[in-house]
Amino acid sequence: MKSFLRLASLTLLACAVAVPAFAAEYKQEYKLSVVPGAATGWGKAGTYFADLVRERSNGRINIKVYHNAQLMAGKQTSEFLMVRNGSIDFALASTINWSPQVKELNLPALPFFIANQPDRYKAMDAIEAGKAGKMLVEAVEKKGVKFIGWNENGFREMTTSKGPITSPDNMKGLKIRVVGSPIFIETFKALGANPVNINWSEAITGFQQGIVDGQENPTNGINLAVKIWNYHKYHTDWHYLIDPLLLCSNKKIWDEFSAEDQALLLACAKEAEKYGKALSRLGMDNGEALAYLKSIGKAPEIEDPLGFLESKGMVVTRFTPEQIAAFHAATADVRAQWTTTIGAELVKAAEEDMAAVR
Repeated sequence: MKSFLRLASLTLLACAVAVPAFAAEYKQEYKLSVVPGAATGWGKAGTYFADLVRERSNGRINIKVYHNAQLMAGKQTSEFLMVRNGSIDFALASTINWSPQVKELNLPALPFFIANQPDRYKAMDAIEAGKAGKMLVEAVEKKGVKFIGWNENGFREMTTSKGPITSPDNMKGLKIRVVGSPIFIETFKALGANPVNINWSEAITGFQQGIVDGQENPTNGINLAVKIWNYHKYHTDWHYLIDPLLLCSNKKIWDEFSAEDQALLLACAKEAEKYGKALSRLGMDNGEALAYLKSIGKAPEIEDPLGFLESKGMVVTRFTPEQIAAFHAATADVRAQWTTTIGAELVKAAEEDMAAVR
């Protein structure tokens, strides 16, 4: 009887020790937040990441993508706080939307800061891979959110119903719909335009009713998806700033994954980065984006976005380095002012990262 009781006690103890393992099982569904719709490049990159994770984990890690800012009722700037407090598990988020909480994320929004480089894509990649990128990741993680990987919505180009835009003088008095971030508003004011903050959900109505004369968004990621040619005749390819994306997760959720599954998530994030950047850069680079998309069987129907816009009747103005330099000079005060807000050390690090790849 004593032996039986001893064996029973050991069995109960073993079960008690095993309980946490069962309690720590993964959630049936993890929520991934994406601001725009599923048909956008940004939306597709989020879906691609979730699909890769589900496939490579054999369904053990199930991530469901919630497009159109569903998880924060359309309030894009609340996304960071919701990831941090655990209301959202994962987010493929714009640095623009998270910049109110993490001031360093205004770096890519410095006007014509990256566009003024000989190769803007090489410059952006150098920032993300260099000292400045490390500083940006540290700034995010210090606020309590786990960084998983980079992605990209693209350089933001301008479309207008009035134009063409070839010099800063052409900007005078134009009413341009912009994101509500102060750096956007100050940039357009410096160029003599009248920036108007309208929620994107109301922007199309604003175009139709003539409330604004134009808007700025990435060509492949947004403008093609919303068929911008139905509202504007002029496209200005000026690359004034870029919209990098951060793939992040709630810190507690991240820590619950095993080391092996954390490695799996990081690997999937890296592949999603290649895919998202290729969608963003298609037709804008030296052909690498199209070659990559073809290699994975995901080349889109429109392979020449600017040519396609022209076929729809839009007048496309492709800026020369000299034209970019003129806009760079016109926005010098904005960069100087925001360098203080962002941090001079971070801006200097980014300049050094870009200089290293010229």
